[in-house]
Amino acid sequence: MPRPALPSPLRLALAALVLMLLALAGCASLDERQRAWIFQPSDRTWSGGLAAAQGMDDVWIDFDSRETGERARLHGLWLPQASDDAPLLLYLHGARWDVRGSAHRMRRMHELGFAVLGVDYRGFGQSSAALPSETMAYEDARAAWDWLAAQHPGRQRFVFGHSLGGAIAVHLAAEAPEVAGLMVEGSFPSIPEVVSRFKWGWLPVGPLITQRFEAGERIARVRAPVLVVHGSEDRLIPHDLGRALFDRAAEPKRFVLVEGGSHHNTNAVGLSQYRDAVGQLFGVGAARDAMR
Repeated sequence: MPRPALPSPLRLALAALVLMLLALAGCASLDERQRAWIFQPSDRTWSGGLAAAQGMDDVWIDFDSRETGERARLHGLWLPQASDDAPLLLYLHGARWDVRGSAHRMRRMHELGFAVLGVDYRGFGQSSAALPSETMAYEDARAAWDWLAAQHPGRQRFVFGHSLGGAIAVHLAAEAPEVAGLMVEGSFPSIPEVVSRFKWGWLPVGPLITQRFEAGERIARVRAPVLVVHGSEDRLIPHDLGRALFDRAAEPKRFVLVEGGSHHNTNAVGLSQYRDAVGQLFGVGAARDAMR
């Protein structure tokens, strides 16, 4: 199913040039512009997301934010399994659309045997209004992770991140020892490394990037099995960046390159590859059932 077009490389290049100019205006302004550019927060989604989210349960997660010193609220979508002992999956979405835009991926992961919770970071959807930041997103992911543990104690918990959400998932998996497995799709080792791949990547913008998302540095600390998936035709985040992230992870791990997969449809095109990898690496789904 077609998805709305993402910002063109030219627009991204112009945004980077703006960042350099903004450096003259003060660090606070530079940081805020980057947060808006990287997250593209929204309370909207694409039309297909609206349809896919129908029938999912709304959940609300309230917590005290150390980052802001205020009470925060996250909105999430919950897709349970019939079995009370099904493994749990926290789904962390990428930029631009709210959690409903990822409902198709959530349903596919549900097909593989997970009970799935997808959440919106602050600034997205119905979650607390705010300009998102890297540290706030990490805090939001941890709040959702802890909510799953409180609501469903004793069950295995996995984390999945798509695109920007992949870097957030890596951070969570590196900090939470109870993670049973990490899945990352269409992601990268860091924002500076993504920027360096653009045609204008020789420009000296690296030191000005405040929202760095250094997943490549953190993934080596993940002690759970790691699955990294990337589409061969991903034009936004080239698949060699996904491979670079995978290379920095510790064993056990698995890299899956989905031929023909783009930044948006890899989860659909590669669902059978997902099923095999999830079964073999995590013992979840068809492969696990076949061994019984």
